[in-house]
Amino acid sequence: MAVKLGIIREGKTPPDKRVPLTPKQCAEVKERFDDLELVVQESPIRAFSDEMYREQGIEVVKDLSDCDVIMGVKEVNIEDLIPNKQFFFFSHTIKKQPYNRDLLRAVIDKKIQLTDYEVLTKPNGTRLIGFGRYAGIVGCYNGFRTYGLKNDLYDLKPAHECDDRKEMESELSKVKLPNDTKIVMTGFGRVGHGAREIIGLLPIKEVSPEEFLSEAFDTPVYTHLNIEDYVDTADGQEFNKKAFFENGENYVSTFPRYLKEANMFVACHFWKEGSPFLFTREDLKQSGIKTNVVADISCDIDGPVASTIRPSTIADPIYGYDPETEKEVNFKKDGAIAVMAVDNLPCELPKDASEDFGNELIKYILPALLGEDPTSIIARGSETTKDGELSTYFKYLEDYLAGKE
Repeated sequence: MAVKLGIIREGKTPPDKRVPLTPKQCAEVKERFDDLELVVQESPIRAFSDEMYREQGIEVVKDLSDCDVIMGVKEVNIEDLIPNKQFFFFSHTIKKQPYNRDLLRAVIDKKIQLTDYEVLTKPNGTRLIGFGRYAGIVGCYNGFRTYGLKNDLYDLKPAHECDDRKEMESELSKVKLPNDTKIVMTGFGRVGHGAREIIGLLPIKEVSPEEFLSEAFDTPVYTHLNIEDYVDTADGQEFNKKAFFENGENYVSTFPRYLKEANMFVACHFWKEGSPFLFTREDLKQSGIKTNVVADISCDIDGPVASTIRPSTIADPIYGYDPETEKEVNFKKDGAIAVMAVDNLPCELPKDASEDFGNELIKYILPALLGEDPTSIIARGSETTKDGELSTYFKYLEDYLAGKE
Protein backbone atom coordinates (compact mmCIF):
# COMPACT_ATOMS: atom_id res chain seq x y z
CA MET A 1 0.00 0.00 0.00
CA ALA A 2 1.35 3.43 -0.94
CA VAL A 3 2.17 5.74 1.96
CA LYS A 4 2.77 9.47 1.83
CA LEU A 5 5.22 10.66 4.49
CA GLY A 6 5.68 14.32 5.36
CA ILE A 7 8.37 15.97 7.47
CA ILE A 8 6.80 18.80 9.43
CA ARG A 9 8.28 22.22 10.09
CA GLU A 10 9.41 22.49 13.73
CA GLY A 11 7.26 25.01 15.58
CA LYS A 12 8.69 25.12 19.10
CA THR A 13 10.24 28.23 20.63
CA PRO A 14 13.20 28.58 20.85
CA PRO A 15 13.55 27.11 17.34
CA ASP A 16 14.91 23.59 16.96
CA LYS A 17 17.02 23.11 13.82
CA ARG A 18 17.05 19.31 13.90
CA VAL A 19 15.22 17.04 11.44
CA PRO A 20 14.20 13.38 11.53
CA LEU A 21 15.77 12.82 8.09
CA THR A 22 18.48 14.79 6.30
CA PRO A 23 18.15 15.59 2.58
CA LYS A 24 20.45 12.70 1.58
CA GLN A 25 18.59 10.33 3.89
CA CYS A 26 15.27 11.36 2.32
CA ALA A 27 16.64 10.43 -1.09
CA GLU A 28 17.89 7.11 0.31
CA VAL A 29 14.49 6.37 1.84
CA LYS A 30 12.64 7.10 -1.40
CA GLU A 31 14.94 4.75 -3.27
CA ARG A 32 14.69 2.00 -0.68
CA PHE A 33 10.90 1.94 -0.19
CA ASP A 34 9.09 1.63 -3.53
CA ASP A 35 5.59 2.59 -2.37
CA LEU A 36 6.67 5.60 -0.34
CA GLU A 37 6.06 9.19 -1.37
CA LEU A 38 8.02 11.69 0.71
CA VAL A 39 7.62 15.47 1.02
CA VAL A 40 9.09 18.12 3.31
CA GLN A 41 7.22 21.13 4.65
CA GLU A 42 9.01 24.37 3.90
CA SER A 43 10.93 25.86 6.83
CA PRO A 44 13.30 28.79 7.33
CA ILE A 45 14.95 27.40 10.48
CA ARG A 46 16.25 23.92 9.68
CA ALA A 47 19.95 23.11 9.70
CA PHE A 48 19.29 21.89 6.16
CA SER A 49 17.68 24.43 3.82
CA ASP A 50 14.65 23.79 1.61
CA GLU A 51 16.96 24.03 -1.38
CA MET A 52 19.15 21.22 -0.03
CA TYR A 53 16.09 18.95 -0.01
CA ARG A 54 15.13 20.04 -3.54
CA GLU A 55 18.65 19.25 -4.73
CA GLN A 56 18.07 15.65 -3.61
CA GLY A 57 14.84 15.46 -5.59
CA ILE A 58 12.57 15.94 -2.56
CA GLU A 59 9.41 18.00 -3.04
CA VAL A 60 9.09 20.93 -0.62
CA VAL A 61 5.46 21.85 0.15
CA LYS A 62 3.47 24.34 2.22
CA ASP A 63 0.83 21.93 3.45
CA LEU A 64 0.96 18.33 4.73
CA SER A 65 -2.80 17.70 4.78
CA ASP A 66 -2.62 14.95 2.17
CA CYS A 67 0.07 12.98 4.01
CA ASP A 68 -0.67 9.73 5.81
CA VAL A 69 2.26 9.90 8.22
CA ILE A 70 3.87 13.08 9.57
CA MET A 71 7.26 13.11 11.32
CA GLY A 72 8.88 15.83 13.39
CA VAL A 73 11.31 16.02 16.29
CA LYS A 74 9.94 18.13 19.15
CA GLU A 75 6.33 18.41 20.31
CA VAL A 76 4.04 19.59 17.51
CA ASN A 77 2.05 22.72 18.35
CA ILE A 78 -1.63 21.97 18.90
CA GLU A 79 -2.62 24.31 16.07
CA ASP A 80 -0.36 22.35 13.69
CA LEU A 81 -1.92 18.95 14.40
CA ILE A 82 -3.89 17.52 11.46
CA PRO A 83 -6.81 15.18 12.31
CA ASN A 84 -6.85 11.49 11.39
CA LYS A 85 -3.10 11.23 10.71
CA GLN A 86 -0.25 9.28 12.27
CA PHE A 87 2.30 11.60 13.87
CA PHE A 88 5.80 10.73 15.08
CA PHE A 89 7.51 13.07 17.57
CA PHE A 90 8.86 13.30 21.11
CA SER A 91 5.64 14.15 22.98
CA HIS A 92 7.01 14.32 26.54
CA THR A 93 3.76 12.92 27.92
CA ILE A 94 4.66 9.35 28.91
CA LYS A 95 5.81 10.49 32.36
CA LYS A 96 2.58 12.47 32.81
CA GLN A 97 4.26 15.83 32.24
CA PRO A 98 1.62 18.43 33.23
CA TYR A 99 2.78 20.98 30.64
CA ASN A 100 1.87 18.65 27.75
CA ARG A 101 -1.48 17.32 29.01
CA ASP A 102 -3.39 19.62 26.66
CA LEU A 103 -1.29 18.39 23.74
CA LEU A 104 -2.22 14.77 24.39
CA ARG A 105 -5.88 15.75 24.83
CA ALA A 106 -5.76 17.50 21.44
CA VAL A 107 -4.17 14.44 19.84
CA ILE A 108 -7.07 12.30 21.08
CA ASP A 109 -9.71 14.88 20.11
CA LYS A 110 -8.32 14.96 16.57
CA LYS A 111 -8.18 11.14 16.37
CA ILE A 112 -4.46 11.09 15.71
CA GLN A 113 -2.25 8.04 16.15
CA LEU A 114 0.69 9.46 18.12
CA THR A 115 3.81 7.33 17.91
CA ASP A 116 6.41 8.57 20.37
CA TYR A 117 10.08 8.01 19.51
CA GLU A 118 10.86 7.67 23.20
CA VAL A 119 8.91 4.42 23.49
CA LEU A 120 9.95 2.74 20.23
CA THR A 121 11.74 -0.24 21.72
CA LYS A 122 12.83 -3.81 21.28
CA PRO A 123 10.62 -6.33 23.11
CA ASN A 124 13.10 -6.27 26.03
CA GLY A 125 12.55 -2.53 26.48
CA THR A 126 15.79 -1.30 24.90
CA ARG A 127 15.21 1.96 23.04
CA LEU A 128 15.70 1.86 19.28
CA ILE A 129 16.05 5.55 18.53
CA GLY A 130 17.02 8.79 20.24
CA PHE A 131 19.41 11.70 20.50
CA GLY A 132 21.17 10.42 23.64
CA ARG A 133 24.48 9.77 21.93
CA TYR A 134 24.76 13.39 20.83
CA ALA A 135 23.67 14.63 24.24
CA GLY A 136 26.72 12.78 25.59
CA ILE A 137 29.04 14.04 22.86
CA VAL A 138 28.07 17.71 23.21
CA GLY A 139 27.65 17.53 26.99
CA CYS A 140 31.11 16.12 27.56
CA TYR A 141 32.62 18.74 25.25
CA ASN A 142 30.74 21.42 27.19
CA GLY A 143 32.11 19.95 30.40
CA PHE A 144 35.69 20.44 29.22
CA ARG A 145 34.82 23.92 27.99
CA THR A 146 33.39 24.72 31.44
CA TYR A 147 36.49 23.31 33.16
CA GLY A 148 38.77 25.54 31.11
CA LEU A 149 36.72 28.66 31.87
CA LYS A 150 36.27 27.90 35.58
CA ASN A 151 39.97 27.28 36.17
CA ASP A 152 41.40 29.84 33.70
CA LEU A 153 43.13 27.14 31.68
CA TYR A 154 41.86 27.54 28.10
CA ASP A 155 38.82 28.78 26.15
CA LEU A 156 36.93 26.51 23.74
CA LYS A 157 34.50 27.74 21.11
CA PRO A 158 30.87 26.98 22.09
CA ALA A 159 29.64 23.86 20.31
CA HIS A 160 26.67 25.66 18.76
CA GLU A 161 29.04 28.13 17.09
CA CYS A 162 30.81 25.25 15.33
CA ASP A 163 29.54 24.26 11.91
CA ASP A 164 29.66 20.56 12.72
CA ARG A 165 31.17 17.92 14.97
CA LYS A 166 34.45 17.93 13.04
CA GLU A 167 35.00 21.62 13.81
CA MET A 168 33.97 21.12 17.44
CA GLU A 169 36.44 18.27 17.88
CA SER A 170 39.23 20.38 16.38
CA GLU A 171 38.74 22.75 19.34
CA LEU A 172 39.81 19.99 21.73
CA SER A 173 43.43 20.55 20.74
CA LYS A 174 43.26 23.62 23.03
CA VAL A 175 42.54 21.51 26.12
CA LYS A 176 45.52 21.62 28.47
CA LEU A 177 44.90 19.88 31.78
CA PRO A 178 47.13 19.90 34.86
CA ASN A 179 48.84 16.54 35.37
CA ASP A 180 46.92 15.81 38.56
CA THR A 181 43.46 16.30 36.97
CA LYS A 182 40.95 13.60 37.91
CA ILE A 183 37.54 13.19 36.25
CA VAL A 184 34.68 10.91 37.26
CA MET A 185 31.85 9.78 34.96
CA THR A 186 28.58 7.91 35.53
CA GLY A 187 26.29 6.19 33.03
CA PHE A 188 26.88 3.54 30.36
CA GLY A 189 23.85 4.09 28.12
CA ARG A 190 23.77 6.03 24.86
CA VAL A 191 24.67 9.23 26.70
CA GLY A 192 27.63 7.73 28.53
CA HIS A 193 29.03 6.11 25.40
CA GLY A 194 28.65 9.42 23.56
CA ALA A 195 30.63 11.17 26.30
CA ARG A 196 33.36 8.53 26.02
CA GLU A 197 33.75 9.39 22.34
CA ILE A 198 34.89 12.87 23.38
CA ILE A 199 37.05 11.89 26.33
CA GLY A 200 38.69 9.29 24.07
CA LEU A 201 40.02 12.12 21.89
CA LEU A 202 41.96 13.63 24.79
CA PRO A 203 45.19 12.45 26.45
CA ILE A 204 43.38 11.21 29.56
CA LYS A 205 44.09 7.76 30.97
CA GLU A 206 41.25 5.53 32.18
CA VAL A 207 41.74 3.97 35.63
CA SER A 208 39.61 1.74 37.83
CA PRO A 209 37.41 3.26 40.57
CA GLU A 210 39.69 1.70 43.19
CA GLU A 211 42.82 3.25 41.66
CA PHE A 212 41.01 6.56 41.29
CA LEU A 213 40.16 6.69 44.98
CA SER A 214 43.47 5.47 46.36
CA GLU A 215 46.27 6.58 44.05
CA ALA A 216 47.93 9.77 42.83
CA PHE A 217 48.82 10.16 39.15
CA ASP A 218 51.24 12.26 37.15
CA THR A 219 48.89 12.40 34.14
CA PRO A 220 45.20 13.34 33.80
CA VAL A 221 42.92 10.36 34.52
CA TYR A 222 39.25 9.47 34.53
CA THR A 223 37.14 6.65 35.89
CA HIS A 224 33.80 5.52 34.51
CA LEU A 225 31.57 4.19 37.27
CA ASN A 226 29.09 1.35 37.12
CA ILE A 227 26.11 1.56 39.48
CA GLU A 228 27.71 -0.77 42.02
CA ASP A 229 30.66 1.63 42.22
CA TYR A 230 28.53 4.39 43.73
CA VAL A 231 25.47 2.64 45.21
CA ASP A 232 25.34 0.09 48.02
CA THR A 233 22.73 -1.64 50.15
CA ALA A 234 21.58 0.18 53.26
CA ASP A 235 21.71 -3.00 55.37
CA GLY A 236 25.16 -4.23 54.37
CA GLN A 237 23.84 -7.08 52.22
CA GLU A 238 25.49 -7.92 48.90
CA PHE A 239 24.57 -5.47 46.12
CA ASN A 240 22.19 -6.88 43.50
CA LYS A 241 21.82 -4.74 40.38
CA LYS A 242 18.56 -6.35 39.26
CA ALA A 243 16.98 -5.81 42.68
CA PHE A 244 18.19 -2.20 42.68
CA PHE A 245 16.53 -1.51 39.34
CA GLU A 246 13.29 -2.99 40.61
CA ASN A 247 13.28 -0.92 43.80
CA GLY A 248 16.02 1.54 44.71
CA GLU A 249 14.62 2.65 48.05
CA ASN A 250 16.74 0.47 50.33
CA TYR A 251 20.04 1.64 48.95
CA VAL A 252 22.50 4.40 49.77
CA SER A 253 24.90 6.41 47.65
CA THR A 254 28.62 6.01 48.13
CA PHE A 255 29.38 8.67 45.53
CA PRO A 256 30.42 11.49 47.94
CA ARG A 257 33.85 9.87 48.36
CA TYR A 258 34.56 10.66 44.69
CA LEU A 259 33.90 14.36 45.33
CA LYS A 260 37.08 14.44 47.41
CA GLU A 261 39.17 13.08 44.53
CA ALA A 262 37.56 14.31 41.30
CA ASN A 263 38.05 17.80 39.88
CA MET A 264 35.20 17.32 37.41
CA PHE A 265 32.08 15.14 37.35
CA VAL A 266 30.43 14.19 34.04
CA ALA A 267 26.93 12.88 34.83
CA CYS A 268 25.43 10.62 32.16
CA HIS A 269 23.44 8.22 34.36
CA PHE A 270 19.72 7.46 34.31
CA TRP A 271 18.09 8.19 37.67
CA LYS A 272 14.71 6.87 38.78
CA GLU A 273 12.45 8.38 41.43
CA GLY A 274 12.96 6.56 44.72
CA SER A 275 16.64 5.81 44.11
CA PRO A 276 19.19 7.49 46.38
CA PHE A 277 20.59 10.89 45.41
CA LEU A 278 24.21 10.67 44.26
CA PHE A 279 25.06 13.54 46.59
CA THR A 280 23.05 16.01 48.62
CA ARG A 281 23.49 19.66 49.49
CA GLU A 282 24.86 18.58 52.86
CA ASP A 283 27.43 16.36 51.16
CA LEU A 284 28.75 19.40 49.29
CA LYS A 285 29.33 21.23 52.59
CA GLN A 286 31.84 18.65 53.80
CA SER A 287 35.49 19.65 53.97
CA GLY A 288 37.90 18.41 51.34
CA ILE A 289 35.55 18.57 48.33
CA LYS A 290 37.68 18.95 45.20
CA THR A 291 34.96 18.91 42.55
CA ASN A 292 34.49 22.38 41.08
CA VAL A 293 32.88 21.50 37.74
CA VAL A 294 29.75 19.38 37.18
CA ALA A 295 28.68 18.64 33.61
CA ASP A 296 25.21 17.31 34.36
CA ILE A 297 24.10 15.82 31.06
CA SER A 298 21.37 13.84 32.82
CA CYS A 299 19.95 17.12 34.12
CA ASP A 300 17.48 16.03 36.83
CA ILE A 301 16.57 19.31 38.48
CA ASP A 302 16.89 19.65 42.26
CA GLY A 303 17.46 15.92 42.52
CA PRO A 304 20.29 13.37 42.57
CA VAL A 305 23.03 15.89 41.71
CA ALA A 306 22.53 18.57 44.34
CA SER A 307 24.34 21.35 42.51
CA THR A 308 21.89 21.15 39.58
CA ILE A 309 19.25 23.59 40.77
CA ARG A 310 17.97 24.56 37.33
CA PRO A 311 18.58 23.74 33.68
CA SER A 312 20.89 26.06 31.78
CA THR A 313 20.59 27.15 28.17
CA ILE A 314 22.65 26.91 25.01
CA ALA A 315 23.00 30.70 25.04
CA ASP A 316 24.01 30.79 28.74
CA PRO A 317 25.22 27.27 29.58
CA ILE A 318 27.09 27.73 32.88
CA TYR A 319 26.02 28.91 36.32
CA GLY A 320 27.60 28.69 39.74
CA TYR A 321 26.35 26.84 42.82
CA ASP A 322 27.51 28.00 46.25
CA PRO A 323 27.56 24.96 48.58
CA GLU A 324 27.39 27.12 51.71
CA THR A 325 24.39 29.25 50.79
CA GLU A 326 22.84 26.66 48.45
CA LYS A 327 22.22 29.54 46.05
CA GLU A 328 23.17 30.35 42.48
CA VAL A 329 26.23 32.57 42.11
CA ASN A 330 28.74 33.57 39.44
CA PHE A 331 30.49 30.34 38.44
CA LYS A 332 33.90 32.04 38.67
CA LYS A 333 33.45 32.81 42.37
CA ASP A 334 35.90 31.10 44.72
CA GLY A 335 34.32 28.02 46.26
CA ALA A 336 31.50 27.87 43.69
CA ILE A 337 30.84 24.76 41.63
CA ALA A 338 30.50 25.55 37.93
CA VAL A 339 27.42 23.72 36.64
CA MET A 340 26.72 22.94 32.98
CA ALA A 341 23.16 21.60 32.80
CA VAL A 342 21.91 22.36 29.29
CA ASP A 343 18.80 20.21 28.73
CA ASN A 344 18.72 20.26 24.90
CA LEU A 345 22.36 19.48 24.10
CA PRO A 346 21.88 17.75 20.71
CA CYS A 347 20.46 21.03 19.35
CA GLU A 348 24.00 22.44 19.46
CA LEU A 349 25.11 20.15 16.61
CA PRO A 350 21.84 19.83 14.66
CA LYS A 351 23.38 18.49 11.42
CA ASP A 352 25.33 15.64 13.03
CA ALA A 353 22.62 14.81 15.56
CA SER A 354 19.97 14.67 12.82
CA GLU A 355 22.09 12.38 10.67
CA ASP A 356 22.66 10.02 13.59
CA PHE A 357 18.94 10.00 14.43
CA GLY A 358 17.96 9.48 10.78
CA ASN A 359 20.28 6.49 10.49
CA GLU A 360 18.43 4.80 13.35
CA LEU A 361 15.07 5.77 11.88
CA ILE A 362 15.99 4.14 8.57
CA LYS A 363 17.51 1.05 10.18
CA TYR A 364 14.94 0.24 12.85
CA ILE A 365 11.70 2.22 12.48
CA LEU A 366 10.83 2.70 8.82
CA PRO A 367 11.02 -1.03 7.99
CA ALA A 368 8.53 -1.70 10.80
CA LEU A 369 6.30 1.18 9.69
CA LEU A 370 6.34 0.44 5.96
CA GLY A 371 6.79 -3.34 5.95
CA GLU A 372 6.60 -6.23 8.39
CA ASP A 373 6.54 -5.51 12.13
CA PRO A 374 6.66 -8.91 13.82
CA THR A 375 7.52 -7.52 17.28
CA SER A 376 4.88 -4.72 17.11
CA ILE A 377 7.42 -1.90 17.42
CA ILE A 378 4.98 0.69 16.08
CA ALA A 379 1.95 -0.53 18.05
CA ARG A 380 3.91 -0.63 21.32
CA GLY A 381 5.24 2.87 20.66
CA SER A 382 1.87 4.43 19.83
CA GLU A 383 0.22 6.23 22.73
CA THR A 384 -3.08 6.79 20.94
CA THR A 385 -5.22 5.36 18.14
CA LYS A 386 -7.11 6.92 15.26
CA ASP A 387 -10.29 6.01 17.13
CA GLY A 388 -9.56 8.84 19.55
CA GLU A 389 -8.45 6.64 22.44
CA LEU A 390 -5.37 5.77 24.41
CA SER A 391 -3.83 2.58 23.04
CA THR A 392 -3.78 -0.62 25.07
CA TYR A 393 -0.18 0.04 26.10
CA PHE A 394 -0.87 3.52 27.50
CA LYS A 395 -4.09 3.14 29.47
CA TYR A 396 -2.13 4.23 32.54
CA LEU A 397 -2.39 7.79 31.22
CA GLU A 398 -6.19 7.94 31.71
CA ASP A 399 -6.07 9.78 35.06
CA TYR A 400 -3.38 12.12 33.72
CA LEU A 401 -5.58 13.00 30.74
CA ALA A 402 -8.55 13.56 33.05
CA GLY A 403 -6.48 15.98 35.17
CA LYS A 404 -6.64 13.72 38.22
CA GLU A 405 -2.85 13.52 38.54
